[in-house]
Formats: sequence, structure tokens, C-alpha cells
Amino acid sequence: MEVILREHVDNLGKRGDVVKVAAGYARNFLLPRNLALAVTEHNKRQIERERKVAEARELEEKSQAEAYAQRLSQVEVEIPRRVGEHNALYGSVTSSDVAHALAARGFELEKRKIQLAEPLKAIGETMVTIKVHREVTAQVKVKVVPDRQ
Repeated sequence: MEVILREHVDNLGKRGDVVKVAAGYARNFLLPRNLALAVTEHNKRQIERERKVAEARELEEKSQAEAYAQRLSQVEVEIPRRVGEHNALYGSVTSSDVAHALAARGFELEKRKIQLAEPLKAIGETMVTIKVHREVTAQVKVKVVPDRQ
């Protein structure tokens, strides 16, 4: 089944693209969530009108995301953790922990936007990538330090 995307859908296409998808995917996911429309002449014209408005909105969102990423890149987060002998961590530091530390500094982010390949399991500094926007990422320095109890 061919549909016209109304919004960007990861691993499928961008707003305004005509894509071929399984009928069940379109019927059960894309159409009910207003992410796509069936391909008709009327819908093509409607999407073309929406595309012009969406492009302007997209540029504005991207410029705001770049400014936010610039501020975020200047932040350094310190996360204290309990350690055992030889500075081995009890547990690990996950994207959720990084999100909480950033929230304490005034940056509200969803933990799924923090791209950690695997949890941090050692004391030290690490650069963590944060996906602020589809096309904008920021690097944040995360320091895992021993908890001083």
C-alpha cells in the first residue's frame, strides 16, 4: 500500500515522501496516528500545502535545537557512585542516571535521547552523545566519581 507521510517517521521517510508499506502497518499504525495519508490527488495537494508550512516550522525547530545543543555542550556532569576495592563501581551509570544529573542542572531530556552504547562501568570521564533533534546532536562530558561517604 502506498501512503504519503505527514510527519517524519524513523527508518521510513521524511514528511511528504510517498512510501510503500505493508497494508497492516498503514492501517494499524500510520493512519490512526495521522502520520500518513492514502495516496490520492486531493491528499497530494493537501500534503504539498502542509509541506510549505512544515518546512518553515522545521527550520525554526532546528535552529532552536542547535542553540540548545550549544548550551548543552558546555555542561559537565559529575555523577557520584559507590566504589569497592580497586575503584570498581557497584552497578553502573545508565542513560537514566545521566538524564537525572542533567535535570538537576536545568536540562530536561528524555533518557532515550541519551545515546549510550552501554552503561558506564568505570570511574573517569566520558563524552556522551545526546540527540537533541533528528539532525542535531550534542556532546556532554560525564564524570563518574567515587561517592564520598
